[in-house]
Amino acid sequence: MAHSGHSSFVIRHREAAFTLAEVLAALVFMAIVIPVVVECLHIATQANEVAERKSQAARVAERILNENLVTTNWDQSDQNGTVEDGARQYEWTLQNQPWTQDPMRLLTVQVKYTVQGKDYNVQLSTLADGSFSSSMTNSSSN
Repeated sequence: MAHSGHSSFVIRHREAAFTLAEVLAALVFMAIVIPVVVECLHIATQANEVAERKSQAARVAERILNENLVTTNWDQSDQNGTVEDGARQYEWTLQNQPWTQDPMRLLTVQVKYTVQGKDYNVQLSTLADGSFSSSMTNSSSN
């Protein structure tokens, strides 16, 4: 009687063990899944950094537009420069183009930035009253 109890224990123990084929299949599965997960994490990290830098670049573009509108410097020819925001640099270009309704002008700021070796840019535009700028320039020179 004791002997039959022992053999059933051995049978249960064998049922609970993994076979070599199951272990190999699990290893193959992990060999496929792990690189995919690592690549997904890399893409998510890059997307997060691009979004963060895009937000900063948009703030830089807005600041450049606002400064040029207030100082009426936009009335000059196209301008460009570099802005440092913390440890990062952003190259910008301000373009002044005629609008369909005179004397309005279309001001466009393009801010360029690089994330992990890839170039990106943000572009903001606004309209400015060209007659206001001309009258301010003429009155200040009199």
